[in-house]
Amino acid sequence: MRIHLSSVFVDDQAKALDFYTEVLGFRLKDDVPMGHSRWLTVVSPDDPDGTQLLLEPSEHPAVKPYKDALVADGIPATSFAVDDVRAEHTRLTALGVRFTQEPTDLGPVVVAVLDDTCGNLIQIAQHA
Repeated sequence: MRIHLSSVFVDDQAKALDFYTEVLGFRLKDDVPMGHSRWLTVVSPDDPDGTQLLLEPSEHPAVKPYKDALVADGIPATSFAVDDVRAEHTRLTALGVRFTQEPTDLGPVVVAVLDDTCGNLIQIAQHA
């Protein structure tokens, strides 16, 4: 068994697609119209047939209070692996990304947390 698809709820799919592809560097995998929303997935350019991230619309009434509570408590919606957290922090900061947690060494892992501009906090992590 392996993870095929995971998702993050986003406030605006077009804005999320721009952020996740143009800023974070993911690649568009699927873009299928579904009424006024889309089945919109991105993948790592290093693993185009790997795990897909669904940029899912935040339309269900339970989503907003859930996302608001996570952000208020500083809890990331998901975590992405990177080779060098400090280098990614520098690169993303130069692109205007706002971090809510600077790179922090936690022993076996270095982490930082960023705002995805679509209502989520996202952790980036580097395993030692």
